[in-house]
Parts: sequence; structure tokens; C-alpha cells
Amino acid sequence: MTSDTQPNLQAGIDFWEKQPASLDGVLGGFGSGPLPRVDALGSRQFLLGILPELSTIPSTLRSPCVQPVPKRRYRALDVGAGIGRVTVDVLLRLVSDVVLLEPVESFIKEALEKCKNSVFLGTSHNDSGYAVGWPGIANGGKSVTFVKAPLQNFDPAKPKNNTEILGRVGFTPIEDDIDSGFDIIWCQWCLGHLNDPDLTEFLRMSKKALRDPRSLIVVKENLCTEPEGRPRAEFDKEDSSLTRSDLAFKKIFKEAGLKVFREKVQRGLPQGLYTVKMYALRAS
Repeated sequence: MTSDTQPNLQAGIDFWEKQPASLDGVLGGFGSGPLPRVDALGSRQFLLGILPELSTIPSTLRSPCVQPVPKRRYRALDVGAGIGRVTVDVLLRLVSDVVLLEPVESFIKEALEKCKNSVFLGTSHNDSGYAVGWPGIANGGKSVTFVKAPLQNFDPAKPKNNTEILGRVGFTPIEDDIDSGFDIIWCQWCLGHLNDPDLTEFLRMSKKALRDPRSLIVVKENLCTEPEGRPRAEFDKEDSSLTRSDLAFKKIFKEAGLKVFREKVQRGLPQGLYTVKMYALRAS
């Protein structure tokens, strides 16, 4: 590919800054239909199939009094998070703490405002009241840290480097844990804004930020076709992004020292869209 068919960081940001900070804005007009619900359900099921301990539904095989208590707080990084859709509908429903990374100012400010507006309706956090807003935030049980930065040169192992920390909402630990790594690094509908070398380097750095051998990176992206059975990509000059093929992604994963241990096509999305596929990655 020539330089004029490669993603340009500023051109991509300029495009998204012109879009509304809403579900329709970040989902290209599909925010008011079934896509957000179907997508989030598929993502949660994919994660729970790999890490069943994240399930918030008590097991019917044990007494409610002896349900296992998680031994630690699970942490996730939401990459290119937009207004926080995946954080709200997927990650906060399964993990304790999320670091939300987004370069577009209007998007991340909308996410921060919505998160801050989470409230608990009731006389106490232990009564029959209910929370409104982002899961686990109103009662201080969970947290979201907001980081403004592009993916290029972002190091998941050191989120404070070359970034702007807008704040943390919800649970606050005794000691700062932002550099403590992640159990899940979630990358969805944003990696097309990286060229191949930048994406390879980002995945290499992400691998180093995983907390233990069971931690994983999830890539969920559109796929273009491979009519000749070879890796390829399509360039969209409107938002300055690439749509890669399945083999193109797998080539980059291998170069980054990652192996695909589970993959699944997202079903139930509106007709006429690209195929969307989830890849679960760990160190090879």
C-alpha cells in the first residue's frame, strides 16, 4: 500500500470529532437498532466461555451462602472506547475495574459525564433500591479510569505515559493500581486506524501488560473478503482506516508473538455489514 492508502492519525480523529457523541454516532447510524444489544451479548458470551469465573450469576450447584468470592479484582482495558459502550454493556458486567482509552475529546467527555451521573436510588446501598447508570459505579464497588490518548505509541503496561488522565470514577484503591496490568485487553472497531507496523507494536506491548498466563487480548473487528485466499486490506479514505481480512489479522498476530486460541464470528448483526469476528489471543 502507498502512503495515501494508509491510516492517518489526525485524519481519523478529525473524522470522528465530527460525529455525534452518541450510540448512533459511534456505530455509524446503527445505535438505535438491535446491533448494540446483539453485539454486547455476543461479546459477554465469548468472554464467559473463556473465563467462566467472571459470571455474576450464582451457581445452582451451590448454596447461595457458599458462593465463591473472587480472590482479586479483575481489570480490563477498553481500547478506542468511544462513549464507553463496551465498558458499560460488556466489561463492567464482568470485571471490577476498567481503564477506558479514547482519543476523541467529545467522546471521552461524554463517557466521563455519563459515568459520573451513575446514582443509587434507595435509602442505603444494602436495601431494595437500584442503581441507575454504569454498573457498579454508584455504590463504589467498581471503577472506570478515563485516559485520553490515541493508540499509536500507547503502552498498556504504562497507561500514564504520554497520555492525559481525566479521572477515576467509583472504587478507589488504597494504592494506585493503574500500572498493575490487565486480565482483559478489549480492542473493538478501532484497530483499523493503525497501520500494520503500529498495530504489531501495540499488540506486542499489550502482551507485556497481561497479568498472568490466563489473561487475554480480544480483537473484535470487521473483516473484508479474501477472494484470492491471501491476506488483504481495504482502505476507507472517509475515516482514514483499514478493514483487514482474516489472514491479514492472523499474520499480524503471529508477528506480535500472539496465538489465536479461540475465534468466533458474531452472528445476528444487520445484513449488509462486514463480517465481524472475535479473536482471543495469548502469548505464543
